[in-house]
Amino acid sequence: MAPSRWRVFASMLYEGVLLFGVVFLADYLLDTLTQSRHALMWRHTRQAWLFVAIGLYFVISWRYGQTLPMKTWNIRLQDRAGRIPNLTTRIARYVLAWIPVLLAVGLVWVFYRSSGLPAANLLIVFTPLAGFVWSWFDRDGLFLHDRLLGTRLVDSRPR
Repeated sequence: MAPSRWRVFASMLYEGVLLFGVVFLADYLLDTLTQSRHALMWRHTRQAWLFVAIGLYFVISWRYGQTLPMKTWNIRLQDRAGRIPNLTTRIARYVLAWIPVLLAVGLVWVFYRSSGLPAANLLIVFTPLAGFVWSWFDRDGLFLHDRLLGTRLVDSRPR
């Protein structure tokens, strides 16, 4: 049985809190190693570094089927056979999960540039929710990356 969207959303909010720590530590390590003086130094390197750091957090956590927020909200990741997905699938899941978010960022940018409204940039706050859009139209309520990879989030509450 799939968890409710509200539980998945709550887990994502909790995930954001934990990711603050992951990003802080990874960024601190990069700043220490490169002796950068401000956030715009090594900007593209920093973005790639954080992408990898966040990816490692998820891929390693999914090795056990759950991140801490998923465990708290009794949500588990599994493949079609009910097992924990292999390393390649976990990496692909992380990378593919970015596609709807990046498309939403692009739409916000286009809207901002075409409208000229300075406040339009604030719509960027909603881009992480872009992943949910596909799930509203999917017959099983799956995210696009889960549909493509044959993975799913399941309710892991004890019965």
